[in-house]
Amino acid sequence: MLFFRKSLEIPAAKDALPGRAQAMPTAQNHFVLKTPIKGSYPAGFKQAIFGLGCFWGAERKFWELPGVYTTAVGYAAGLTPNATYEEVCSGRTGHNEVVLVVYDPAKTSFEKLLKTFWESHDPTQGMRQGNDIGTQYRSGIYVSDPEQKQAALASRAEYEKALKAKGYGGVTTEILDAPEFYFAEEYHQQYLAKNPHGYCGLGGTGVACQIGTGVNASAH
Repeated sequence: MLFFRKSLEIPAAKDALPGRAQAMPTAQNHFVLKTPIKGSYPAGFKQAIFGLGCFWGAERKFWELPGVYTTAVGYAAGLTPNATYEEVCSGRTGHNEVVLVVYDPAKTSFEKLLKTFWESHDPTQGMRQGNDIGTQYRSGIYVSDPEQKQAALASRAEYEKALKAKGYGGVTTEILDAPEFYFAEEYHQQYLAKNPHGYCGLGGTGVACQIGTGVNASAH
């Protein structure tokens, strides 16, 4: 039998799907937290964007954290404006499936979000996460200020040391300044709250990330 093999490389701009000017319709409020997912957000709150595999399970990891005001799933770090889910899955948009996290820095820290990020997936797998294969499942942190970038880079270096000590390969996580975030369609938002028995392919490595705990990972 012949199977279609999806490209595991980000497409060149000339090969990317054209997309559209109109944004995808999406939910107004968070299904669990009841907060607005598209803003406006309270003054002083911060944003972060993470890609760690299928965004259904990834989003739940973050909305359960204390201090998180709202979350939303969407597409980022690609080429196609306002892509649909089907277009992203084709591998021809360059987008990653990501989670937008809006949090209160007085109640939680970016480092605690990073700890959840690292421990919730295997960041050594390149363009896949478990059985989910494709460019939209790559590991990525998309930062909104220099402090986030510094923390993300430091955490990647430390977690890579911890992983290699346990026999894992190098970390493939991309760390970029936050690109435009395109909200995914309404049915994807808080999917696992609406579908408690829905698919979640996320699985961590079992290696602890010491960031945010006051412990230096290189000492372990």
